[in-house]
Amino acid sequence: MSNIIYIGYEFTVTPLQPAVEILIAELGYAGFESFVETETGVTAYIQKEEWNEHVLNDVQILNSDQFEIDYTFSEIEQTNWNEEWEKNFSPIVVDDVCSVRAPFHEKPDTTYDIIIEPKMSFGTGHHETTHMMIQHILNNDFENKSVLDMGCGTGVLAILAEMKGAKPIDAVDYDNWCYVNSLENVERNQCQNITVIEGDASVLTGKKYDIIIANINRNILLQDMATYVSCLNENGILFLSGFYNDDIPVIREECENLMLKFVEKFERNQWVALKFLN
Repeated sequence: MSNIIYIGYEFTVTPLQPAVEILIAELGYAGFESFVETETGVTAYIQKEEWNEHVLNDVQILNSDQFEIDYTFSEIEQTNWNEEWEKNFSPIVVDDVCSVRAPFHEKPDTTYDIIIEPKMSFGTGHHETTHMMIQHILNNDFENKSVLDMGCGTGVLAILAEMKGAKPIDAVDYDNWCYVNSLENVERNQCQNITVIEGDASVLTGKKYDIIIANINRNILLQDMATYVSCLNENGILFLSGFYNDDIPVIREECENLMLKFVEKFERNQWVALKFLN
């Protein structure tokens, strides 16, 4: 990592939401690998070898008249990413039961202790959606349940599912960096029942699960919902997050059209995580 040169973009966004969420999603498709939300917007990183002067051409939100977005960028050479994470990644504890920390943090006194080297992947537990999905996993029975973690990011949710007794588990992400990082974190936490798969919903053909966890943005969820439901066993559970409270009506309508029953909602700072039963 230390020899990779990055270009860092500092985006100032007004108003922050939902612009920051949309901006991160579009930058991800443009090749940016890492995002740190700030008080004024977001910082995004792309490898110099992947960068060109037209890299933002397809980032449509920059042309929106609904938001004011300014940015500066500069080259960041030979960054020690371990040092960066050590400075910026603090451990979290969810409901006094589950901790998510980096290898350099002290081991806390929790039932479930997950060690994550986040590198450039999403899913440290700090974001509201990951936090709430951890709560859902803690509150439900995963013993001997087959599980899909769709859009697995760092693999943190799949790892917790295994700690809760789930098996077998598929962790799927279309992003190569997330795929590699999940493999590393699965090994780091000595998991034995997780298969990490690089791909999108098309890799789910013919697969069945007792529980599906999908922490992805709203549009992808709506696009792939029918695929998820087709993979759910009878009485299976679907946990969804990655969207706001205002998005619940359209998400719930799609789920209920597919004969799912709404069960429960968690909410943090207008982000939500829903539970549906097949």
